[in-house]
Amino acid sequence: MAKKLSKKQLAVIEDLFIGELEEQAVLDKHNVRRDVFNKWLADELFVEHFNERIAGSFRQSQLIIARYAPLAAAKLVQLTESESQETSRKACLDIISMGQPDGRLAGTPAVPVDDKDSQKVVPELSAEAVGRILAALAEDG
Repeated sequence: MAKKLSKKQLAVIEDLFIGELEEQAVLDKHNVRRDVFNKWLADELFVEHFNERIAGSFRQSQLIIARYAPLAAAKLVQLTESESQETSRKACLDIISMGQPDGRLAGTPAVPVDDKDSQKVVPELSAEAVGRILAALAEDG
């Protein structure tokens, strides 16, 4: 028969991820001593379950970010037309920094490309060069 986590272990993990209590407060709530919790952290099954919850939390965070990325991008584009030059400049820099050297947006998965495409070198621009480009674009507008 496969070993399972106890109800107390599952409750502690649940409260660590769902609740708003700090780790020690969760342990106190469930009457778990620190040395017992440390033993749980040495248990392969407990750690596996714990790590699955961590991975799930990160996936959930990525989903939220992906869901709101188009809205955030649209708001940044609107800010480029701000009457405040500083706000407009910062929005432009944020838009530029969203891209990665390989042309994809930050946080997006890499897609296999042809070898000829992967050999392209994208030059890095200094903050000064970006500022000059943005100033030239602002004058054209």
